[in-house]
Amino acid sequence: MTIDQIYTGCLAQGAYYIESDGEAAIIDPLRSPAPYLERAAKDGADIKYIFETHFHADFVSGHLDLAAKTGATVVYGPGAKTDYEKYEAVDGEEFRVGKLTILALHTPGHTLESTTYLLLDENGTPKAIFSGDTLFIGDVGRPDLAQKKGALTMEDLAGLLYESLRRKIMVLPDDVIVYPAHGAGSACGKKMSRETQDTLGNQKATNYALRADMTREEFIKELTEGLLPPPAYFGENVRMNKEGYEPFSEVMKSGNVALAPADFERVANAEHPLILDVRSKEDFVTGFVPNSIFIGLDGSFAPWAGEMIPNMGQPILLVTDPGRGAEAVERLSRVGFDNTLGYLDGGILAWKSYGGEVETIDTIKGDAFGDALTAGKAQHIIDARKPTEYEGGHLSTATNLPLSELNARMGEIDRDTTVYIHCGSGYRSTIATSLLKSRGYEKVVNVQEKVGDILALEVV
Repeated sequence: MTIDQIYTGCLAQGAYYIESDGEAAIIDPLRSPAPYLERAAKDGADIKYIFETHFHADFVSGHLDLAAKTGATVVYGPGAKTDYEKYEAVDGEEFRVGKLTILALHTPGHTLESTTYLLLDENGTPKAIFSGDTLFIGDVGRPDLAQKKGALTMEDLAGLLYESLRRKIMVLPDDVIVYPAHGAGSACGKKMSRETQDTLGNQKATNYALRADMTREEFIKELTEGLLPPPAYFGENVRMNKEGYEPFSEVMKSGNVALAPADFERVANAEHPLILDVRSKEDFVTGFVPNSIFIGLDGSFAPWAGEMIPNMGQPILLVTDPGRGAEAVERLSRVGFDNTLGYLDGGILAWKSYGGEVETIDTIKGDAFGDALTAGKAQHIIDARKPTEYEGGHLSTATNLPLSELNARMGEIDRDTTVYIHCGSGYRSTIATSLLKSRGYEKVVNVQEKVGDILALEVV
């Protein structure tokens, strides 16, 4: 028996490869089928099943491409309705993978079709659960994504989740290993651990949501309090996972195109795309193609792209470091951006050699920001961190405007006043200032350093 967790840090997402006796199953694959095909080929195994724990909201699953490549059966839990062929399991149904058995446990709550897959060894002994977004390490899935106006509230879903956890999961042996779909950094929960697996017994002892004496009412209250709105792209990703999407190979064929500077400029003028610069924040601020938006590949790239680019059909041109064009196209596709038109061949240096126009962003380090504060120059400050970060300590004169809310609240910023924008490390503030600059805001200063390391923050 082989169990491999294939973890992707950008999305804080865990997919799983299970193999026994020449047969394999994949659980919750990402968009590109290559990692799973390569893993199966290494074992000389045939992929028999692709199990989906639910309709994912935070990424586009790779089940359709993988099924097309392998002939494997796509399996969802009860009530999952799709526009493509799949197998809808019933609660308690068994699936054989080599000498192993995978048992479908319907665990609604995060979504109505959410299903946990219990792995039994050849002796029928429970070994592991693949819990999707039903149970995380340290947390459980948010219950607000499958609400139906006038019919189903997040409190209703939280109540279903309470019953699912106690009737289907907490009754399992303590030595069962929990393999969730996400870890810390995902927006699918509130308190997820950085650990990506644990024993069920330890989760019963440490996970607030599995407290033995917790009432249904207490569970609902704790789960729904302080829940931030879901990221803007979640709804579109759910739709794509239900209805289907363009084959990954076609997305890569049309997007992984190196464009010479003249062609890049021609496409930009003809198609009016979003120009997305994915280099480091330090490189971006020193020179970029006019009207570019920064979202760095080496941060939480895909989630921030989904959050900050409202139109998922928006054509996109990329500016990357040399050799990272294909990576950027693939990672955009993971959250549903399938209309990339190509990337600037040779990067920004080629653009400059071509004579292309270059803009910069006024950027300062933390010590210079401290001097500006002391001198009374930095009077208008935006803290782009999450509300919870802001509440944990902030500059007394700073206004909290989380990056995720910038598109909706941009009109609150005075164009005629110099505004200093900071966050935790300079990544989010660079995204914010690039977006404002592209919208005609000229009086913005990016604080590209962790301000808390320079100044004593006032805890409110």
